[in-house]
Amino acid sequence: MPGDGFLDSEFLLSPPFRPYPRTDRQAEFIELGDRLARIAAANSVAHDRDNTFPFDSFQALRESGYLALTAPEEYGGRNATPLEVVLAQERLARGDGAVALGSTMHLMQVVQIGKGDVWPTDLRDRVLKDVVAHGTLINNLASEPELGSPSRGGMYATRAKRDGDHWVINGRKTWSTLSPGLAYATVLLSLEEADCTLSRGTFFVPMDTPGVRIEETWDSLAMRASGSHDVIFEQVRVPEEYRLIQPPGLPAANPGGWGLLGSAVHLGISTAARDFAIDFAKNRKPVALEGKTISSLVTVQHRVAQIEILLLQSRAALYGTAELWDQYPDYHSTMGPQLAAAKYTVTNNAIQITDQALRVVGAAGLLKRTPLERYFRDVRAGLGNPPMDDVALTLIGKAALGVK
Repeated sequence: MPGDGFLDSEFLLSPPFRPYPRTDRQAEFIELGDRLARIAAANSVAHDRDNTFPFDSFQALRESGYLALTAPEEYGGRNATPLEVVLAQERLARGDGAVALGSTMHLMQVVQIGKGDVWPTDLRDRVLKDVVAHGTLINNLASEPELGSPSRGGMYATRAKRDGDHWVINGRKTWSTLSPGLAYATVLLSLEEADCTLSRGTFFVPMDTPGVRIEETWDSLAMRASGSHDVIFEQVRVPEEYRLIQPPGLPAANPGGWGLLGSAVHLGISTAARDFAIDFAKNRKPVALEGKTISSLVTVQHRVAQIEILLLQSRAALYGTAELWDQYPDYHSTMGPQLAAAKYTVTNNAIQITDQALRVVGAAGLLKRTPLERYFRDVRAGLGNPPMDDVALTLIGKAALGVK
């Protein structure tokens, strides 16, 4: 389209949210997120268009040590706090939300492994050493076609049945983010006892185990490069030592402060949308404005103001909660409603922000050559991440009312 070179502006990264960085480590992680965001952004258009997995972007994350940020220091990781990772993830998400979302799930898994409360020592050592030395990817496979999100309860159709000193797994997992790049998975399933009773169970499964295969079903509106295909288990045999201790409660029901990483992804995407819209408004000069840019229009100024207000709300909710989690461990047990409120606020504000950004840019923002239409699509994925809106509102409302 002649005369629309302003649509091809260089990838933009506005400064970090004040007062960050406050420490040298925060500055290091922000710089790392920025560097990787530029790489991911350069690869993002093709992967989103072709619905392909960004092996190239993840290779950059691997080589930089990013995938070991949450690994314990005794294994060579950085033992980063939720706040430190939130700062990095928000920057990375500006380059490619799908890469940031996938790395979020991996980093959260590494945190759980590092705790050591459900993992046998030998298995824990094996996986963490692999993550630090090779950037090996791991994720949790839980969702199923009939079940939907496991965070709402219900028994798994995927089952494991004992056969001597092994277990045999059969079933299908959906929304298996990172599946093309995974070396390992933790698989949530139903244990079928000899008397046919069922109980919840979790197994560690290397993805190269015979009988494990990926069915490329992922063709989504949002997060197209996340590789969230179906994973099929057909007579997959795993030894008894791959069975993990089953923690209480529902999956993903209480990730604590680490659940903020997902919100950081959507804050990063919505901030990227804001940056693009502002840059567009400063450079777009329709003939009718006689040399002025559309930034001179009150309607544009008001839309940008709405974006700024929504971002201020999101940043205050996310970073205020992350600071509280990092600095006051004694508050952790009572922070469930605040964590839910941060997720609810950031996700829903991101949808409004990308909508307003698209209204600033107009029809040009719908073009595939711009990143804005991808930002607009990708933030909608947050609605499907726990806690969903109804669960978050119920938790917050009950806490305020003192209702159990």
